[in-house]
Amino acid sequence: MRTAKSELLRVTVGSDPRTGQPVVEPDPGATALGRGAHLHPALECYDLAVRRKAFARALRVTGGASGPSSAPVRDYLAAQQMTEPTGFPGPRETGAPRS
Repeated sequence: MRTAKSELLRVTVGSDPRTGQPVVEPDPGATALGRGAHLHPALECYDLAVRRKAFARALRVTGGASGPSSAPVRDYLAAQQMTEPTGFPGPRETGAPRS
C-alpha cells in the first residue's frame, strides 16, 4: 500500500543565498513552483535518499561532486522530530480521572 501524498514531505530545488549553488529545500505546504519530489518525513528515509543520490536524480539537478546540498531538508526533519509527541500516553489517555 502506498502512502498518501498528503503524508509525504515535498522537496524542491532552491539556491543557497551565500554560494548560489543549488540546494534541496523542504516545501511542507507543497506550494513552491517547479519540479518537486516527495519523501517520507523520517530521517531514515532522508538518509536512504542521500545514499542513493535520489534528490539529484528526481529533481534533475546537478551541483558539486555529490549533487545539491540537502542539509535544509535534514534540519527540517530533525526539528520536526524534536517537536513531535513522544508517544507516551497523557493523563487522559490512561484513564486517569479528569480534574
